[in-house]
Amino acid sequence: MKASLGGFSFFQLLSEGEMDIFGYLETARYRYRLDAVDLWNGFFADRQVPIWKLAEDDHLRKIRKALDERRLTVASIAVDRAHLWDPDPDLRERLHQNALAHLRAARLLGAKSVRIDANRGPGEVTEEQFEYTVRRYKEYAQLAADYGFTVGPENHTGISLDPLWMKRVAEAVNHPGYGILLHIGRWNDAKDEDDLLVAPWVNHVHLDARTLASAGAEEKIKALSDSGYEGYWAVEYNAPADPYTEIEWALALTNRLLAAVRRTKQQSLEA
Repeated sequence: MKASLGGFSFFQLLSEGEMDIFGYLETARYRYRLDAVDLWNGFFADRQVPIWKLAEDDHLRKIRKALDERRLTVASIAVDRAHLWDPDPDLRERLHQNALAHLRAARLLGAKSVRIDANRGPGEVTEEQFEYTVRRYKEYAQLAADYGFTVGPENHTGISLDPLWMKRVAEAVNHPGYGILLHIGRWNDAKDEDDLLVAPWVNHVHLDARTLASAGAEEKIKALSDSGYEGYWAVEYNAPADPYTEIEWALALTNRLLAAVRRTKQQSLEA
């Protein structure tokens, strides 16, 4: 049970020009002494265009070199603006091509998993959308498996905030290269059992400040661990102020909770 750090946690510093991808990696490795990070494509894509344009391979290779020099594992890459569904078929194809480009980049960067959203925002969900989503995730899952990682959605936005829909998609995709990035507790009308509903397909986990500070945080982590999850637990916390201090707090609490769960599991084995 190891901690990681979500790149979006430093969105404000990135937006204010006070941090770039290399500063983020330096911070994770030497300030917080982590050996794994989550990357967010907002750190290495052009965010001035509607469909974010990925950096050139030369820049991606520099990022990979920086990762290797710092002995950092890329636990996950969160990809925005390459989601699967849009009602406009032309835009849908452009999003698809952007997703493929990011999957190739994930291979270059050595990622363990990739998050590509199912859709963005509210709206009616049709069977056409469901069938398209399943077909594309099957395609991406095969590519991911070929490249050595897993890919899938996060309970992040739109229809993905419905755990029953996420379970239905996962069952239909039914591919070892498919996985769900679970942001614990982030569901519409969230209930404790929602996280466990998708547990069989979870390939990565995000923890936010609300979950970490909640009374049931340890139980939630233990329940997911008991379900078989063995991956990284990443802090994703875009603090409104004092981000360095706030992230230090969140990581310390994450490590404390993970240690408590490990201790409880060991005591159960010895009983």
